[in-house]
Amino acid sequence: MACTSCSTGKDGQPKGCKNNGTCGTDGCNKLTVFDWLSNMSLPGGAEPFDFVEVRFKNGRKHFFKNTENLSLSIGDVVATEASPGHDVGIVSLTGELVRVQMKKKREDPNSAEILKIYRKASQRDIDVWQEARDREEKIQQRSRQIAIRLKLSMKISDIEFQGDASKATFYYTAEDRVDFRQLIKEFAREFNTRIEMKQIGLRQEAARLGGIGSCGRELCCSTWLTDFRSVSTSAARYQQLSLNPQKLAGQCGKLKCCLNYELDTYLEALKSFPKTDVKLKTKKGTAVCQKIDIFKGLLWYAYEGEWMNWHTLTPEQANKIIAKNKKDEVVGSLEEYELNLQLAETDQKSFNDGIGEDSLTRFDKPKQQQRKRRNKNKKRKKHKGNTSKSKNA
Repeated sequence: MACTSCSTGKDGQPKGCKNNGTCGTDGCNKLTVFDWLSNMSLPGGAEPFDFVEVRFKNGRKHFFKNTENLSLSIGDVVATEASPGHDVGIVSLTGELVRVQMKKKREDPNSAEILKIYRKASQRDIDVWQEARDREEKIQQRSRQIAIRLKLSMKISDIEFQGDASKATFYYTAEDRVDFRQLIKEFAREFNTRIEMKQIGLRQEAARLGGIGSCGRELCCSTWLTDFRSVSTSAARYQQLSLNPQKLAGQCGKLKCCLNYELDTYLEALKSFPKTDVKLKTKKGTAVCQKIDIFKGLLWYAYEGEWMNWHTLTPEQANKIIAKNKKDEVVGSLEEYELNLQLAETDQKSFNDGIGEDSLTRFDKPKQQQRKRRNKNKKRKKHKGNTSKSKNA
């Protein structure tokens, strides 16, 4: 959303919207793909890859075959094959990188299911497409009213018209199966177009609609994330996060996908740590783990009955005590192995060397001394003036 061309426009309208030809990100950061092979020429005799990637509303993308050998580049508006009629989209990727993307998404170029591109969109195609897009918001509001009137437990989250305005796809979410036969009849009578209903999950809904996450950035699912893996609460436990549903849940209501991003790093670091449920047996008593810090590589233990006094150990020291306990050996105490941290002492020294040893009224004393000096000078001047007057008399 921070495209340079989108930030400047006439009458407050961003230049990059509605494909005005000045936006190079092909969709305001909606699943954008950077063509890093665009400046490379093909070897002699090699024909360009005749497939292109076309982007539609809210990040929906499909691959199409360029059967007419059209000269296409990123940002061109094209009319594509649809059933029935035709659809209108924007070319988001061309060239050899399309082959890489098709292989990544396991799309067979020889498949008969891949549709083709008819032509570059004419001005009439764009006008019809734009008029249909302008109707979507009002139709969405009306469709929700109809669903509420029919008492259907579903949420219509998005509507997408086909490029020729012959069909409207309604995306909805529902917890249970919904019988929307009567709903389709109502929609067809109300909107006078062909109706298609598509049920999507909560994460797919958030990806289509987009938004801003708690981190301050756009949602990962709406900008680059396409692989929605399951996230469990154990991912938060491994990362020492508080199990607060309000903080761990994203805008879709599910656990945030970003909980999995650093999980492997935490699991790798935790391999050197002993299990927190293992107790340390000493002659002084049994010690229980109270806290671990993966970044500092420290563990804190406390004796049973002395919960306020924590003893700091490294994973190596804790594993050493556990190994002795397995051999039925009891160590003397944790104090023998405790890590003497110098952090508190250095902090105290730095505090004493700076502000800690000075008084809060240290800046007031010079002012008081200056006032006393001024008063003394005034008294001396008055005394000299009185003596000179007495001599003159």
